[in-house]
Amino acid sequence: MTRHRRNPASISSIVEKIEGVIHSTKTWSPGDEHSFDVRYADVSIQFIGASGLPKMDVVGTADPYFVARIDDQISLVSTVKTNTLAPVWNEVWRVKNVPVTADLLVEVFDKDDGAPHDDYIGKFKTTITAGAKEAEIEGPLLRRSRGTFWLKIDSQPSKSNHECLYLFDGPIRYSRHSSPTVGILTNLDNNARRYFTWKIFVIGIPLFFRDAYQHWNVNYKAAQNIFQGPASIAVRSTIQAGHRMLYARKSTNGFGLLENAGGFIKLLHGATDSRYIGPTSRNDFAHRVKPAVYTYIISADDDSFRFSETGAAFFVDFASKHALHSNCAETVRYSGEFHPRPAGGWDNFNDDVPDDQVQWELIIDNNSGTYSPDSKMLPVLKELLEYNFPDVVVFALSHEDPELAKSREACRTYALKCREIQKEELQPHCAEGEVTLSHQAAVCGGGGVQ
Repeated sequence: MTRHRRNPASISSIVEKIEGVIHSTKTWSPGDEHSFDVRYADVSIQFIGASGLPKMDVVGTADPYFVARIDDQISLVSTVKTNTLAPVWNEVWRVKNVPVTADLLVEVFDKDDGAPHDDYIGKFKTTITAGAKEAEIEGPLLRRSRGTFWLKIDSQPSKSNHECLYLFDGPIRYSRHSSPTVGILTNLDNNARRYFTWKIFVIGIPLFFRDAYQHWNVNYKAAQNIFQGPASIAVRSTIQAGHRMLYARKSTNGFGLLENAGGFIKLLHGATDSRYIGPTSRNDFAHRVKPAVYTYIISADDDSFRFSETGAAFFVDFASKHALHSNCAETVRYSGEFHPRPAGGWDNFNDDVPDDQVQWELIIDNNSGTYSPDSKMLPVLKELLEYNFPDVVVFALSHEDPELAKSREACRTYALKCREIQKEELQPHCAEGEVTLSHQAAVCGGGGVQ
């Protein structure tokens, strides 16, 4: 199948939008913060690692991770390193338009998958001035040393316009959460009912969407039940508990970077872990792009793109799939559904063609009753996604567009006829003897740290 190449001119225009107007070509070095009009910096922070962390568990050592914040305006949560007191992260975080007076606060935790809260190890604070840094981690009691943290900061004068401060600039990171489905909760041997929830931190959301937010739909009955009236408090409590369970940070989560072409599409494979492939007859398709429909939101809280399969079992009994992903946020940047398809559509495809020889397309819409996103923002959504995933052709269609319904139906038909997906898997359902996630969330409160 012929690959369609993106027009370089269109990418250039988007890059110009991101970069803004070049203010100055003045050379700059650390220490120039108070010279001329240099007030903002573009920083790249490399979190190298730590040593000498205290043993936090009676059995084993520690499963450390850290949370970094710049002026409490933007944050990064690291991967979890298991069973070590000397973790090596080597994770990079790039942020544009940071005031040169900004502080970087890093807090270190020990992940405890079996507890509602993780153990706090300690913290340190430093400036964003360039250079290699060795920081002492201060514990909660009498500021006792609880280890040493190493990092390196590169800093350059910001050349972008300063309309958006503390602007995330990559790399694009994702986390994969093995969601607690109804099958797992009752220890049923049914791996086919395991589903993943994804969170991807994408670049440029404030620049593309600017001041556009989508408020919950005051005319939608299900949304009214969540956000309006005394009874809504209990409804939100259950949804938020379910959200915590879906996005809980565990040592078993998957983490990675989308640095290579095709990275996003690879996330949409039928399985990302052989343990979760399911029935043997599906093994041949486990590492191929799955013909499935996904529910998504773009968060207004942390600029993340969150999604999972629309047919995921954990959606059973929840008033709103989008509210479950948004943690009952009153506003989101955007929301709806999407599905991947090969160029020409699933109805013109066959599995004789390898996935790496296909030009993949992403069909994304505004099909969300909870937030009822403005269809006029669909072109902006298309630009944002194509900027972050330039190897994918994006079609952003209104939920009323007949082409959308046709493409979505072709996707589901292919799943049924060619991939041995069962019809009941296309929509959330509860099998006999299974306990729903909503019930589990209501009973347990959804313990876990995101």
